[in-house]
Amino acid sequence: MKFAVNALIWTTEFDHRSFSLLPRLRQHGFDGFEVPVFHPAAIQAEPIRRALAANELECTVCSILPEGMNPVSDDAEIRRRTRQHLVDTIKVTADLGSTLMGGPVYSPVGYLPGRRRTSDEWKWAVECFQTLGEPLQQNGITLALEPLNRFETYFLNIAADAIKLCTEINHPSIGVLLDTFHTNIEEKDVAAAFHQTGTMLKHVHACENDRGIPGTGHVDFVGIAAALKHIGYAGWITIESFGYSHKELAAAAAIWRDLAPTPEAVAFDGLPFLNRTFRSEV
Repeated sequence: MKFAVNALIWTTEFDHRSFSLLPRLRQHGFDGFEVPVFHPAAIQAEPIRRALAANELECTVCSILPEGMNPVSDDAEIRRRTRQHLVDTIKVTADLGSTLMGGPVYSPVGYLPGRRRTSDEWKWAVECFQTLGEPLQQNGITLALEPLNRFETYFLNIAADAIKLCTEINHPSIGVLLDTFHTNIEEKDVAAAFHQTGTMLKHVHACENDRGIPGTGHVDFVGIAAALKHIGYAGWITIESFGYSHKELAAAAAIWRDLAPTPEAVAFDGLPFLNRTFRSEV
């Protein structure tokens, strides 16, 4: 099991201006760093890859759909453009040296049409991700689809639905990302949701119930750690929070106050707790 932290704690646009952060992450014991890729053409992959390698940090990628993209739109041209956007994101993920891309890329975050998903939308999602199997394999990337809470998406809210979607997609390069913040809201039994996901679980985001420092709230990290041990999960545990430097992202996540004294506190105070909790169950 390896531990990483998401750049979104500090910035949505990780580039050379933030490279000075990387040595501190390694010094504090992180194994990896998660880079947000929202607009693939804007990512300077080679300098980022070199900077991570120089600090002995592995890379994972998180992504959301930018404005105008939606793989379950009733407009076939939007679906086509969205598929190409996802292919471009997969390629940049590989260029960064990552083998994993995760996020809620089945529907725009914050898009709430005031109804349940339709059977047509489900079909379009399955079709879209089935066509991504080949570019994922060609680039050596695993895609992890992330359920979000009901206030951020209508399409996937619980692990069971994510499992159902991935089962219908039926491709070994596509699985599930579970985030402790969202599971804490939506699941009847958080640990059971991780256990149920089993080998389909490809990535984990660790966050407290208020998106603050892991271990300072009521998320059942001990139960989650036991579930991960039982299913043999050996992937990433990545601390994810945001809201300090990007007003639009903070607004989208409904963050109206500081969750910790500094962004560093979420990462550097959270890691020792996660280390103790998850490695004690290994």
